[in-house]
Amino acid sequence: MRTLVILGGGTAGTMAANKLRDRLAAEDWRIVVVDKDDNHDYQPAYLFVPFGINKSKHVRRSRHSFIDDGIELLMGEIDRVDPEGKQVHLADGRELDYDYLVIATGTTPRPDQTPGMLGPEWRKSVHDFYTYEGMLALKKALKEFRGGRLVMHITELPIKCPVAPLEFVMLADDYLTKKGLRKATEIVYVTPLDGAFTKPVASRELGHHLSKRGIKVEPDFMIESVDQEAKVIRSYDEREIAFDLLVTVPLNMGADYVARSGLGDELNYVPVDKHTNQSTAYPNIFALGDGSNLPTSKAGSVAHFSVEVFVENFCQLAAGQPHDPLVRWTRQLLSRVGEEQGAAAGLQLRDRAAHRSLPLPGRPDEPAQGVADQPPGQARLPARLLERPAPRSADAAAGRDVDVRQERRDRVCPSLTGRCPPTPHPAHDQHQGDWTPCPPPRSPAARSTSTPRASSPSRSSGTRSLAQTLAANIGITLTDAHWVPIHFLRKDFETQKETATLRRVSTVGGIPVKDLFALFPGKPAKKMSYIAGLQKPKGCV
Repeated sequence: MRTLVILGGGTAGTMAANKLRDRLAAEDWRIVVVDKDDNHDYQPAYLFVPFGINKSKHVRRSRHSFIDDGIELLMGEIDRVDPEGKQVHLADGRELDYDYLVIATGTTPRPDQTPGMLGPEWRKSVHDFYTYEGMLALKKALKEFRGGRLVMHITELPIKCPVAPLEFVMLADDYLTKKGLRKATEIVYVTPLDGAFTKPVASRELGHHLSKRGIKVEPDFMIESVDQEAKVIRSYDEREIAFDLLVTVPLNMGADYVARSGLGDELNYVPVDKHTNQSTAYPNIFALGDGSNLPTSKAGSVAHFSVEVFVENFCQLAAGQPHDPLVRWTRQLLSRVGEEQGAAAGLQLRDRAAHRSLPLPGRPDEPAQGVADQPPGQARLPARLLERPAPRSADAAAGRDVDVRQERRDRVCPSLTGRCPPTPHPAHDQHQGDWTPCPPPRSPAARSTSTPRASSPSRSSGTRSLAQTLAANIGITLTDAHWVPIHFLRKDFETQKETATLRRVSTVGGIPVKDLFALFPGKPAKKMSYIAGLQKPKGCV
């Protein structure tokens, strides 16, 4: 008999266990779910209880009531996982052997990670609503609130349900209006993003809802500390925002046992293959829901859809068959913008021909058209992009025949497009010389009809001189201190295949965030990635 152990009995863990119990023969498979307590909370209601829309008694149920028969449910704190020995060690000394392991312990707000956030005013004038206890304390605070400055603040992404803070300020607007306190209250929405939301279109639409309600947005705010005595929050670029009542979303992190087990990244999220949810380090370990590093929102709807895909994949794996690749996920986002108003948005995670960030990707169902003769590992462009006449730039009018589409492709770093494996270079460690990625291939038609623009070198050339030029474009003169994080970004990308966030540069690269803001004022992560010739990291200033 084979054993499947699922760590976490929340949305993802419970769904995976129940669905797999129906699909896997009981005489062949033992399924065990482990969680620290018997409380299964409906977490979306955390937002609504403080406003009296839901009641706290309707939030919590027993985990046993959701776990199907034929599944073992064990209560206990998880100490660590031994992936080599295929064992889970519980804090009380119990050990669980497994053949396959699913990590579904989610993400947790960590106010202890921001200086001053956990202090004497925690859950008095400084509140959160992403926990059961925080929800109850905030309900009491709103009931006693008599006006002043109400600040809704987000520490850093990713967070659980990124639209919830926006919903909070709009519900607060309704709530205070009905209490006759709206004119006596200034509502401020403080975010590390450059707009109201993570996606440009959604940011524009949701930002409209904020502006028409008179809710002020403070963008690009990367918090350094909370001063509870002075009642201000301070950013790394030395801005201060005062508050009378602060509602904050602390830094979100995965479970600590993930770090102790050597299975997580700098935020304790498990790196997984986005097509299969399979750990990139151990093929018999999977991560579902909020506990993985998938580039999606950490929300119940994402967990729901990912479990549907995972169950099919796991059953194929159990039968000795290969995984089916995930082509596209679609997440429907429903947000409450008032007590009787709502908004809907659709967000997608697309598979771009199973390669990194193509400059001009086709639809997910077009990866093989016109590229059957391309060797594995090269970037794939749909035939419809290669066959259409190339648009002509202004240079064509001056007698220079330029393929604008090819120029766009060339401007993307080759290691991003998968044209060739990234090659380490001594300059990454010595902070001198040029980066030397392989040159991007050009189609025969492009080679015969177009020439590169002499006045605009390709970013993909990755040279040190080009980095200096790019830095000068944004008003930065590179010094030895600047090169340290820039070279870290390049070297880290070779192994991670994604641009490092500000937190990763700080925690893994060992460069204090304060220093990064001094070197690259305003938006250090975006500026560093621009100079390094990489895509900007997701959800980071």
